[in-house]
Amino acid sequence: MKLIERDYLQKLINIIGTPDVKVITGVRRSGKSKLLEAFKKYIEENIDNFNIISINFNLLEYENLQDYKALHNYIESRYIEGKKNFVLIDEVQMCKNFEKAINSIHASEKYDIYITGSNAFLLSSDLATLFTGRTFEIEVYPFSFKEYLKYYEYTNIEDAFDKYVLEGGLAGSYLYKTDVEKYNYILNIYKTLIIRDIQRKYKIRNTELLENLNNFLMDNISNITSSRSITKELERKETKVNHKTISNYINYLCNAFLFYKVRRYDIQGKKYLSSQDKYFLSDHSFKFAKLGTKNMNYGRIYENIVAIELLRRGYEIYVGILYKKKIDLVAIKQNEKIYIQVSDDISSEETLKREVNPLLQIRDAYPKILIARTKHDMYQYEGIKIIDIANWLSDKKE
Repeated sequence: MKLIERDYLQKLINIIGTPDVKVITGVRRSGKSKLLEAFKKYIEENIDNFNIISINFNLLEYENLQDYKALHNYIESRYIEGKKNFVLIDEVQMCKNFEKAINSIHASEKYDIYITGSNAFLLSSDLATLFTGRTFEIEVYPFSFKEYLKYYEYTNIEDAFDKYVLEGGLAGSYLYKTDVEKYNYILNIYKTLIIRDIQRKYKIRNTELLENLNNFLMDNISNITSSRSITKELERKETKVNHKTISNYINYLCNAFLFYKVRRYDIQGKKYLSSQDKYFLSDHSFKFAKLGTKNMNYGRIYENIVAIELLRRGYEIYVGILYKKKIDLVAIKQNEKIYIQVSDDISSEETLKREVNPLLQIRDAYPKILIARTKHDMYQYEGIKIIDIANWLSDKKE
């Protein structure tokens, strides 16, 4: 498979030598293992006086280390005094009670530790309790549009964007020739890796309910919803369920990085609202692989792509509410705030006015932009920037 250098590598390079346990997380097949391989190569080519202790639990040769004591002893036996000792472990959750071994070698202060693990078994929410020392988490997302361009060496971003919308960012699918083969690969990731992990970790027996819930969320990405409204909809389809179970199952899907929950934000009152949220897929191709591409709602897909890109760029994102009007996304990073509307086609004056109207109601001075499929350079409408989505995703300068 063709490899490209991703920004995550530089993030790892920047924290070499820090005392944290570096934890690489993200949805299955997003590139965590390849990132660890690239980091290993960087150490070999750029670090003097190094010693790498590398373990890949996907390989049969490390099967005997699937006990924490064996793992600990293996690492200690390969420590070299006077060298910079790096510990790189892929799929660490395959070692039973792995956290005991990691905590022990971390406490010795002799190693620089980097680990990856299954999305359902190495959760962001669990890191503080799993590891007694500090952790530094790097979340890896599927390929961005910018990385997609780099991978295929596209020069025409218009044609590339249309393909990216359908193919998504799970790079393993790029090896297959036809759409059917690509979506079969993606569906297999969903079924055998993500859902299986969730069922194993949470011991879920009602797999049909989990499947129905997942289908509902996929079919309603970028729509505001709640566990109660989902429960009512599933009950209407004669599925026996209660909203607490639905809420738990949604959390499981989000913990596995399949979905991201986005809360509502009251722009005028400057407070966060509960009960109703939006859910975005970590990669929009999961929806196509699972539910097909008929009856495409490009506006929703574009919003999903923009939301995940904002997360990649380090923003916290929310749904904005102002005077009962909805702002698709409010992106916040430190002192920066951006109000964003996302649309498919704004060629008609009526549609354009409908999209910009909520933004015009906001009285503060933070930037307000409308991202749409304009196929034009950036322009302004009553102070609001109108930006083509392909240009925005590719970081094309205004």
